[in-house]
Amino acid sequence: MTAGPRRVVTPSSVQEVAEQVLRAAQDGERVRMAGTGHSFTPVAATDGVLLLPGRLTGVRAVDPEAGTVTVEAGCPLRALNEALLARGLSLANMGDIQVQTVAGAVQTGTHGTGRDVGGMAAQVAGLELVLADGQLVTCTRELPGGGVTGSDGGDVNLLDAARVGLGALGVLTAVTFAVVPAFLLAAREEAMTWSQVISRLDEFTADNEHFEFYWFPHSEGCLTKRNNRTDGPASPLPRWRYLLDDEVLSNSLFGATCRIGKRAPAVIPTVNAIAAKALGARSYSDAAYRVFTSPRRVRFKEEEYAIPRAALSDVLAEVRALFRRRDWRISFPIEVRVTPPDEVWLSTAYGRDSAYIAIHVFHATAHEDYFRDVEAVMTSVGGRPHWGKMHTRDAAYLAEVYPRFGDFVALRDRLDPERRFGNDYLTRVLGP
Repeated sequence: MTAGPRRVVTPSSVQEVAEQVLRAAQDGERVRMAGTGHSFTPVAATDGVLLLPGRLTGVRAVDPEAGTVTVEAGCPLRALNEALLARGLSLANMGDIQVQTVAGAVQTGTHGTGRDVGGMAAQVAGLELVLADGQLVTCTRELPGGGVTGSDGGDVNLLDAARVGLGALGVLTAVTFAVVPAFLLAAREEAMTWSQVISRLDEFTADNEHFEFYWFPHSEGCLTKRNNRTDGPASPLPRWRYLLDDEVLSNSLFGATCRIGKRAPAVIPTVNAIAAKALGARSYSDAAYRVFTSPRRVRFKEEEYAIPRAALSDVLAEVRALFRRRDWRISFPIEVRVTPPDEVWLSTAYGRDSAYIAIHVFHATAHEDYFRDVEAVMTSVGGRPHWGKMHTRDAAYLAEVYPRFGDFVALRDRLDPERRFGNDYLTRVLGP
């Protein structure tokens, strides 16, 4: 995926962002803000002005009493996590990596797994945006419209619309998160068989604050992860065990087996069966973000869908049945997570308990048939594609599965009628 912007600018202030938006309007150009490039879609691509957030990375304010932190859009999640821990605070939930910018993670609906706490956008208490007319607005829980009114003069809920906004409503310049006192997570990871996991799926998701599992295709093997709060003391992995499991086995060796599988697909089922057993049981406890996140160094392509939680067992059974009917050789495990419902208009968890099924292939491997057939299963139950992952859905489909889709599009028409923040991807998923 490539983009050919006419200009690339790295603004150092909100005022510079506003100036660039106004200049783009004068020149008849479109403008987009990029993150770290983690998304698998061209959501940030533009043929006009590309804004880079590398100089908007500061932690502006921390309010332990209110339980909030405000950071600039380009702050990497890694830096935010470290800054919070130094102040005795933490995000309540996270995804499994921390390389994204806060704006990129929020705008594309990054999530983790959780029984009680939702994804990144569900933890957002305020946003600062530059609108298409150069106006700077701040929306909060107390003032969700940020002073913006609808075409009828009534209040709008800009906060819930823009928390997962794809950059379509404005350029996000700062995010305020609701945070909690720092806490320890006790991690329990162990191998199980497919039948063990599926038969106890409701139990695992109900009894653990954070549960996820990985199924290794062409095998019976699964790796389960259960993370729950603990009073401590912390008992992190020994350095040698971390290097062996997370760096050598999960990255270096796994990358090597993916390259071998690319050249000799017939070996993949055997390799997967071995891999499912090689990542043995382990238990440890550490600061929450160190348990939530792991290094991911093997390049891949990914598709992920959120489906109704109640449909998870049936959908997994159908995906597994696809492997018996298709001549696939897939080296990457399939990841399964859950989250509670939220009120963010374009969140994949809007209004329903959700389960997430993520499929991957090695970056040099053809993905089209695999992703197409699994996508058909997901859409048969009203699945919602992750905004930052590969998918083929368009505005007509998405309008059917998001109850507030029409409201979002209407607000976009109100705030950006000339599509100053548009691009080809947004035209496909939101309409012209």
